[in-house]
Amino acid sequence: MQLPAGTEISARFLLFDMDGTLADSTRSVELVWGRWAERNGIHFSSFRHSMHGRRAIDIMRSIVPAHLDAEQELMTIDSDELVETDGIVPIPGAVRLLSSLPRGSWALVTSAQLSLARVRMEAAGLSLPDVVISADDISEGKPNPACYRLAMERLGCCSADAVVFEDAKAGLVAGHAAGCRTIALATTQDPSCLDEEDWLPDLSKLAVYRIDTDGCLYLRVS
Repeated sequence: MQLPAGTEISARFLLFDMDGTLADSTRSVELVWGRWAERNGIHFSSFRHSMHGRRAIDIMRSIVPAHLDAEQELMTIDSDELVETDGIVPIPGAVRLLSSLPRGSWALVTSAQLSLARVRMEAAGLSLPDVVISADDISEGKPNPACYRLAMERLGCCSADAVVFEDAKAGLVAGHAAGCRTIALATTQDPSCLDEEDWLPDLSKLAVYRIDTDGCLYLRVS
């Protein structure tokens, strides 16, 4: 259900995915992976829609031809993604929302490696928070909830104190499995696919309207 105007959300901590939630890196991702697919005789369209929200190594292992080494091929992808930053922009509302949050009240939980997260957040004009959980920190990626559980551990909170913002199916499953209230953004999926989720078009209508002395955040949809 799309969250209507006037909906209020309260939490002590906010946990954000990166790609599709805070930054739109679609152009960069499609250029790099599309070129790799073409070089190796693979139709990009055959795996394009299954990529989002997953770690690059998990994607590569699922598509790499048998005669190629997944980790070796991923090194090429990684180096290309670090320099292919044209077209990376913030998701509408992300800059304003993050700038209104007290430091230490939010975490970035991404399927990207930390080096790539730094590059993409900078390209989108967004600062990194104190707590960043990346592909480097976990052995199993989303939809496994380990990434969100680790974020809460580092923030010193429990699931009742946190709200997750995600756009991809794998991330939404991970957020729910971690026990958190999870809000979807319809930035990379058709809203018809989000019927079972609380969702917003993007972050442009969400704003902090109060912060209590104990750190509790109160947000409202306009």
